[in-house]
Amino acid sequence: MANILVVDDELGIRDLLFEILNDEGHNVELAENASAARAARQRERPDLVLLDIWMPDTDGVTLLKEWSAAGLLNMPVIMMSGHATIDTAVEATRIGAAAFLEKPITLQKLLKEVEKGLMRDEGRRPPSLGVVPPSAPSSPAVAPQPPVPPILAVLHPATPEPGPQARQTFDLDRPLREVRDAFEKAYFEFHLAMESGSMTRVAEKTGLERTHLYRKLKQLGVDLSKGKKAAL
Repeated sequence: MANILVVDDELGIRDLLFEILNDEGHNVELAENASAARAARQRERPDLVLLDIWMPDTDGVTLLKEWSAAGLLNMPVIMMSGHATIDTAVEATRIGAAAFLEKPITLQKLLKEVEKGLMRDEGRRPPSLGVVPPSAPSSPAVAPQPPVPPILAVLHPATPEPGPQARQTFDLDRPLREVRDAFEKAYFEFHLAMESGSMTRVAEKTGLERTHLYRKLKQLGVDLSKGKKAAL
């Protein structure tokens, strides 16, 4: 587990990076500008910083220079930008940035660069990001069940019930979109409970890319804490 500081003036990007890195087991602190980043850096040295280049008060490259000149660049800093030129990326690397991520940032690239950055932190053994070891069976194996329609798989799952998500009823008199949203919400809540809140395993089970899965769950209003509470 690492302490990671995310500095970005866009709320949506801060929230998304927080959810992804927090789900990977890291402690994540957010800063919306350079001023907040300075305060966070002063309180406690983070193990790694994700730093946006274009910000309204002080840009990321200037902040990077400031930390370097003050001898505060003793943690890996990964620069992020959707508009930076090659010259900007080269300059940031020359100053001391560990890597440069171009927006929109893919999940695989983010986790790879975070892992590489943490490896640069001397004496730190990085966590295995994005890899979840197989979990031991939580209950005796059940006899194979005959195939059932997808809707019945939610109403009467062949696996032991993990909680209230295992059985759902739907009002078929409602508009199709409302019923579909209710079904999708029950579907994802069921898999979150079955996988003890692990977004990595839910993504594998449902066939969705992690970033898309986060946004889908937010759209449906799924409480991401339910699966994790069930595992406690």
